[in-house]
Order: sequence, then C-alpha cells, then structure tokens
Amino acid sequence: MVSEKLGNRAIKKEILKLLRGKHFEDAVDGIRRYPPKQVIGPLFSLFFGDDIVFWRAVSAMGIVVSEMANSDAVESSRVVLRRMMWQLNDESGGIGWGCPEAMGDIMARNRQLADEYHRILISYVMRNGNFLEHPVLQRGLLWGIGRLTHARPDLVGYAALHLTPFLASVDPVHRGLAAWALVPIADTHTKALIKPLADDNASLSIYIDDNIVDCTVADLAKRAL
Repeated sequence: MVSEKLGNRAIKKEILKLLRGKHFEDAVDGIRRYPPKQVIGPLFSLFFGDDIVFWRAVSAMGIVVSEMANSDAVESSRVVLRRMMWQLNDESGGIGWGCPEAMGDIMARNRQLADEYHRILISYVMRNGNFLEHPVLQRGLLWGIGRLTHARPDLVGYAALHLTPFLASVDPVHRGLAAWALVPIADTHTKALIKPLADDNASLSIYIDDNIVDCTVADLAKRAL
C-alpha cells in the first residue's frame, strides 16, 4: 500500500492519471494501493463534467466505499454517504454534482448500504420527499436510481411511480434515463407510459458497463418494452 504521508494533491494527480488510462480495471487496481480514506477526497474533487474521468470517478467511489463497508470500516462508508446527502441539501450551499450517481453506484455494489439508504436516494425524485429541483442534477439522479434498479429491482420497485413523470419531460436525457431506469421494474401500466417513447429519436449519451454510449430515447425505451 502507498504511504499515507502523500498529500491529497499528489493523490488526486495520480488518480486522475489512472482514470484517464485505457483500462478502468487498471485504474481500480492503482487506486486500491492507497488507504481508502485517502482517496475519498480526491475522488469527490473529480465529480464535475460528464466525460469518462467523471464517470470513472463515480464508479471508483462506488467500489471504494462498498469495499470499506465490506471490511471493518462500515461506519466510515456511512460517513461518505452522509457527506453526499449533505451536499445535496440546500443548506450545504453546494450543488452535489456526482453525488446521486455515486450513491446509486455504491448501493448497487453493496446490499447492506442499499438496505440502509435506498429510501433516501428515491426520495430525491418524490414530490412529497426531498425532491431535487435542478434539471441537470436530476439527470444524474435518474442515472443513479437506474444503476440501483438494474442491480436491485427487488428492493426499489416502488420507485417506478416516481420515475414515470420524467417520461414526459422536455429534456430528452430525462426521458431516456427514466425509461432506462424503469427497465427492470416496469409493470404493464408503466410500459404503456413508456410505449410512446419507442418513436422518440432524440439523442443522448449514457454510461453503461464502464463506457459512454451514444443512443436515442427510443433505444432505451425499447429495452423496457
């Protein structure tokens, strides 16, 4: 393991280099050389933009926090999730870029944390919950919920009711990501709401299986149908 004496700036520089590499698996191996608590801050600092570095930082955060929870550092993993929740709180003064995506990824990887925190993540799309008003932040939220629904549909089937309004959004990214998030949990009624999107050729990009994929709303809707 790399010495704990390295500062955040040096670690961030090295992690950025790793995440820009050709293979994400190699980046993860490199990040694992550091004490988990030392990489949390640098990964948070990479939560901006929408390029491959951002998405790999989200995935790396998911891996690191999940592994913390699987070791004897479960309380430390909870601290990270609570930090994300705070950044999504209006009182924090921030926006919370990347936090919904990372929360979804963490819970997709770790059942214990999913059991504890899934209701918080879903509450951000609930009008009677902690609804996030920022349209761009909602994109990340829809991806984060979709990451969770695809991994644990048995746990969050109730989210369908709160995702369907986004199928009618003026934002094609909202429509596409909502349809994708509904794929594992769509019942007959939900599929009827998704069906009109099968002819929606608006384009968007989505991060799936460690790659950014260009597609249309129709492509994602057809998966649910």
